[in-house]
Amino acid sequence: MIRQLESRYSKKDSNLQNMKYLYTRSLPANLAFVAAFFIFILAPVQSYAVDLLPQTSALFDKHISNIEARLEQRYRQPAFLSVPSSGEKDQQLRGGTILVQPSVGNGNLEVKGGQIQDWTGALFIPSAKMADVLKIAQDFGRHAEIFKPDITAVKVRAHEGNRFQVYMRFVKSKFMLTDVLDAEYDIHFVQNDPKRAYSYGRTTRVVEVVDAGKPSEHELPEGKDRGLLWRTAGYWLFEERDGGVYVEWQSVSLTRDIPLGMGKLFGPILRSLPAESVRSSLDKTRNAVVRHMNTK
Repeated sequence: MIRQLESRYSKKDSNLQNMKYLYTRSLPANLAFVAAFFIFILAPVQSYAVDLLPQTSALFDKHISNIEARLEQRYRQPAFLSVPSSGEKDQQLRGGTILVQPSVGNGNLEVKGGQIQDWTGALFIPSAKMADVLKIAQDFGRHAEIFKPDITAVKVRAHEGNRFQVYMRFVKSKFMLTDVLDAEYDIHFVQNDPKRAYSYGRTTRVVEVVDAGKPSEHELPEGKDRGLLWRTAGYWLFEERDGGVYVEWQSVSLTRDIPLGMGKLFGPILRSLPAESVRSSLDKTRNAVVRHMNTK
């Protein structure tokens, strides 16, 4: 009996020693990761600057061109939206759910020198009319209010017909990492008929802003920053039916690749931000449309 107890406790001690050994051995790696995290957060932005390569930009342009070629066909088809007009997903939308899913693969495409995030979201706004939704979509002067805190400033540079050239300052935040960016957009709206419309837009310039709101505020050279957002394009589709308006948004963005040894930090940030942004923007769009309808 005594020997059995001695054997049992010696095994426990052995297990504890093994656990202690594994923890002690992994401690340097854990500390190294924590140190790297805070070095990245606290170091000057320029310390982690990376260049947007011409071939990376060209691969993004090719991806966008392929999307636009497919959408050109959909714009003329009866099946206007990617969400079926019947079935489980349609019922979820009409029940108030915002559906967000990768447009291709897992939503994250690795390319030479960067990553392309491609996500699509959809929602349904009951009792809304096409005019209600387009009013909000085109009222860029109010977008800083509608989409706060993600967008902090908006200015319409030019407006001719259904074409808008717009400046936006927006903030991307995740954990303790915050990025302030100034972007110039070229956005077009097209109305197929009274019940269907769409818009497409791309950034023509994106720069990272250092010390935003301070006397020392300044822009980094375009394509020579931390690379948390280099380029973006968006495709909105609107269809009025079933007593309301369906809204669908495909958001495509180009970011840097994950820095060597920083996968644990950058991976979740770069992969989760696009889906969160799509869901949040659609929700704020719906809220703005509902408020507009209630004030008519």
